[in-house]
Amino acid sequence: MKAIIPAAGHGTRFLPVTRVVPKEMLPIGAKPALELIVDEARSAGAQGITIVISEGKELIRRYFEGQSDIQFVYQKEQKGLGHAVLQAKTDDDVLILLGDAVIAGCNASEGIVEMSRRHGGAAVIGCERVPREKVSRYGIMKLDGERIVDMVEKPSVDEAPSDIAVAGRYLLPASIFSYLETQTPGKGGEIQLTDAIRRMLAEREAYAYVYPGNRQDIGNPDGYYAALTAFRN
Repeated sequence: MKAIIPAAGHGTRFLPVTRVVPKEMLPIGAKPALELIVDEARSAGAQGITIVISEGKELIRRYFEGQSDIQFVYQKEQKGLGHAVLQAKTDDDVLILLGDAVIAGCNASEGIVEMSRRHGGAAVIGCERVPREKVSRYGIMKLDGERIVDMVEKPSVDEAPSDIAVAGRYLLPASIFSYLETQTPGKGGEIQLTDAIRRMLAEREAYAYVYPGNRQDIGNPDGYYAALTAFRN
């Protein structure tokens, strides 16, 4: 299993500081947020980590320089999460950890890997429960028990099949790259990872792992401040 950490976004919600410091490098305690995510991937058993960056984010590369299990690839155009993941194509199963999502109170990736083992190496997507009135902000799961039947992108409250939302961690087979390579642009004209996963679901099972911890989106000031509080406690 290899790990991929997409960290190519420009961090526009944190301007002007992100002109100098990538949002993934903002500190949480004595470490940048991205190092917490790298530590999570390693502890879950990742044998090699690829961080996807863009031009202007070389500070990330300099910080991790010399760590033999980390390599870097560039996403030269902002064409969506699926496009970012595709830049790190590998022949191995992949643990994908979004570079602007930190999870306090548990090691989410360890939980995902353990669920995959229980289900014979199946794909697993990390999830969280969200308030029903906020489902339109997320990709929402349609489930049969723990098994994922479908994923609905940003449904209305009335259309949402559950309150369980995709939340920044994925364990997917290497075949996901064949779906990404043939994926047509979706929402926003971008290559969406969710669209590729939905196609994959027609051919193999995947399961939802609901974190016992709390995810924080450090890509915006409110989420970052919440992360500082969560990790302090």
